[in-house]
Amino acid sequence: MKTRLVRVFVLLTALALIVAACSPTTGDDTTTTEGPAATTAAPATTDAPDTTEAPDNGGGETMMGMYGLPEIDPLSVDAGVDVAMAGSSTVFPLSQVVLAQWIDEGGPEYSLDSIGSGGGIERFCVETASDIANASRAIKDSEVDECASNGRTIIPVRVGTDALSIVVNPDNDFAGELTFTQVASAFSLPKGSLWSEVDSSFPDAEIQCFSPGADSGTFDFFFETIFPDLEENDEPAPMLESCEIVGEDDNITVEGVAGDSCADNGVCAIGYFGFAFFQQNADSLSVVSVDAEEGYGPVSPGPDSVDAGTYPISRPLYMYTAEEVVADKLEVAQFMAYYLNNVGELIQQVGYFPAPDADLQGAAANICAAAPSLGCG
Repeated sequence: MKTRLVRVFVLLTALALIVAACSPTTGDDTTTTEGPAATTAAPATTDAPDTTEAPDNGGGETMMGMYGLPEIDPLSVDAGVDVAMAGSSTVFPLSQVVLAQWIDEGGPEYSLDSIGSGGGIERFCVETASDIANASRAIKDSEVDECASNGRTIIPVRVGTDALSIVVNPDNDFAGELTFTQVASAFSLPKGSLWSEVDSSFPDAEIQCFSPGADSGTFDFFFETIFPDLEENDEPAPMLESCEIVGEDDNITVEGVAGDSCADNGVCAIGYFGFAFFQQNADSLSVVSVDAEEGYGPVSPGPDSVDAGTYPISRPLYMYTAEEVVADKLEVAQFMAYYLNNVGELIQQVGYFPAPDADLQGAAANICAAAPSLGCG
């Protein structure tokens, strides 16, 4: 009987030791040098910042987006701060699309005005009344100097490429292909001139040309491309005296060109604007193929010719902000980061073409350098 009790005691003691060995140790002498202990301890390091994430400055964390920029959550952005944009009517629809997605995702509504490239840059550089200037041309040295004199160091942000499109009425059967020389004549001959004065093979129909005003980047680019031998400060430009000036309202050009079909009143109209606006009105207009070097061959605007660099009236599209603006106003830096992260997917919805990656990367780097609180990677 005694022997049996001893055996039971020994068995119970052994079982207790096994249970103790399998139970977690809570003392201070726990070691992490053994393999299993190191493996179970690993989750404790997950609270450390991951190298692929950055603070979103809005109370959480966000993954990195394009070009080393943080992927901004619009909901996390301070809704009490306005970001003001103004400028080009050509960049306007692109910014509208980006801003609409921003708002759909919970971001604040920002002001966006279409007042022409020159007007937008003046509001930004001279009046310092906006945070971003949209422009369908490169900023001029004199404008950069004006910005600098008002404490703003320009950051150029190329957001896309446009193919400026010359349009005529679909019933126009003679001006579907024009050389630069013919285009220049059509937009500079005195009012009341005839198409036969542009080319003797054309009919004796009156020319009616439509053009944006001198504050427009579209006007600037067209003027500098079609009239390269004229100085920028030549006033007035031939087009300002010859054409119907429509300001920033391209709808006037559409109505004018679509209404003057040659047959009805002996007037054959011609005008120009961005490729996106042509696409929106392609059912009532025809686009002109352009020959920059006579005898080289006419080229039509489109994805292939723009990508190949063969369409002679392609132009970069810009947004301009300043180092001081993004440094002092985080919301501007956040919106610009969102814009650059999303513009590549949205731009083709508008009818424009993506900017080169190198230009987008350079813009992102400049914004990150000027706004360290943005949390770039």
